[in-house]
Amino acid sequence: MRLAITLMTITLAVRLLPGQEKPSEAREESREAVVIPVKTLTGDSFRRLGVLLGVFNKSATISSDEKLRTILVYAPKDVIAQIRHVVEDLDRPGSEAAIGRNIDMTLAFLRCSTKAASESHPLPADLEPVARQLRVATQYKDVQLWDVVPLHVQEGKDTNQTLRLPSSNFAFPGTFATATIRVRPESVSRKDSGRFVRFEMMNIGIKIPFTVGSRTEGNNALVNTQFQYMDVGLNTAGDFMEGQKTVLGKVSGIDDESAVFVVISLKVLD
Repeated sequence: MRLAITLMTITLAVRLLPGQEKPSEAREESREAVVIPVKTLTGDSFRRLGVLLGVFNKSATISSDEKLRTILVYAPKDVIAQIRHVVEDLDRPGSEAAIGRNIDMTLAFLRCSTKAASESHPLPADLEPVARQLRVATQYKDVQLWDVVPLHVQEGKDTNQTLRLPSSNFAFPGTFATATIRVRPESVSRKDSGRFVRFEMMNIGIKIPFTVGSRTEGNNALVNTQFQYMDVGLNTAGDFMEGQKTVLGKVSGIDDESAVFVVISLKVLD
């Protein structure tokens, strides 16, 4: 009798041990499908986000749509919460997913005037087609190269640089213009016509010296004695094609007869 009771006790204890349920009695963990929107990342940055989410492949089914900028997840609730947290952490400028391709960017500053030039100043061959378009589309007839600024930027990362521009066009001795360039290349994407770089922000500010006082000396020669700086610039954003020269816009306000056009060209480094 005692032996029978002991065997029954052991049997009940074994049945109650955690994790020892029969396969037929194990409860299947419930799953659900959710759509997680991606607000910031596009192009290659969006695709890098999908690669980084591959760490969840054993516990979740994940698919993405670049055009809709959404991540579809089918997984248990706790895994969905983890994935949502990762997406929110990476879906921002400067994250591991956002920072990617290196880009060589060149800005050409073209100083244009409504008056014909007294001397011929040939442009580089690659800028001559841009100058022809400006002469046809605007009232400016004289187009001269003011400066060329090369910059190395990175996808998803802000670049802020201040540099000196030539001073040969300004009368006050020792003065020079400066350009402050702030850009944020948001993403690199491929379209049917080629690769494009999307700039979330592009700000170019130029400080130009101008004379505010003068006096005469000796043989009545005019000598500039005072100057101030004029602040001009442009703000823009958008998609710009790799390998194509594109006019970003016009920096006006310099004087009534002239303006500066800024031309961008890009090369994405693989």
